[in-house]
Amino acid sequence: MDHKNSKWAKGILDLQNGDGTWGLSFHSLSVPSKRYPLTTEQALRRLSVLGFGIDDAPIAKAVEYMGSCLRGERMMDGYSEKTHDWPLFTKMMLSTWIRVFEPNNKLANEFAQRWARVIENAFAHGEYSHNDYADAYSDEFCSTPKGGREIDFSTFYHTSLLKGMLSPKAESAMLDYLVHHKRGIYYIYSHQIAKPPEVFASLETSRYLAALEILSGYSLGKEKLKFAIRWIQGNKEANGLWDLGATANDGVYFPLSDSWRKAEDRKADCTERILALLGKLGG
Repeated sequence: MDHKNSKWAKGILDLQNGDGTWGLSFHSLSVPSKRYPLTTEQALRRLSVLGFGIDDAPIAKAVEYMGSCLRGERMMDGYSEKTHDWPLFTKMMLSTWIRVFEPNNKLANEFAQRWARVIENAFAHGEYSHNDYADAYSDEFCSTPKGGREIDFSTFYHTSLLKGMLSPKAESAMLDYLVHHKRGIYYIYSHQIAKPPEVFASLETSRYLAALEILSGYSLGKEKLKFAIRWIQGNKEANGLWDLGATANDGVYFPLSDSWRKAEDRKADCTERILALLGKLGG
């Protein structure tokens, strides 16, 4: 269904700044709230969920802004963190979001290829080697890894950035690593992907689906996530619909409809999302 004309989309588009950004800072994938204005990342994620792409003017404007920042033509904003190499992390964020909407972007792909070389080395022997990862990271970026976010690449940014960039061998090994990583994919889902949530009708399941949606973009995603397909199919209701329950309404992935006051609208939204995921996974 088309959600571009929903009240949710209109509310976000009305807040876009003249330069294509939202709010005062770029970085933060936290759940939006009435107390804090949208960050650019929050807006981009929500608009992506609602079906917006590079052919839509608000996204094109945001991608143009991110490209100018990546080229060094302007500063992204005044926000920074000291826990890792912030300039490198900034390039990671910008390149990732550009590739989400424009996978063939030359500049973003050049940065993605640099990370791909690091990951290829990290899994060169068929399984993850932190020493090989650290050495490749240092060689590629002339820096020593510091801060958990850069050392542990199981994050939204790395997993989104590297789609279509790895050899089959490296992709297979990395997906195995991610599926069994005890802390999931940082910023998205904080539990092991190999173990689906115990309660299907939950906010946790919505976040779990978000992790699957990222991994489904890899060529080997269908093979590696067969267990998840079976779990999803096993939770289908007798009427052929899925229901994640009212707690899944987080303002990010749901709702899609203008309201969840009616259970049938909630179930329609949940079913629409799950069918789209199963379509990618061949389920």
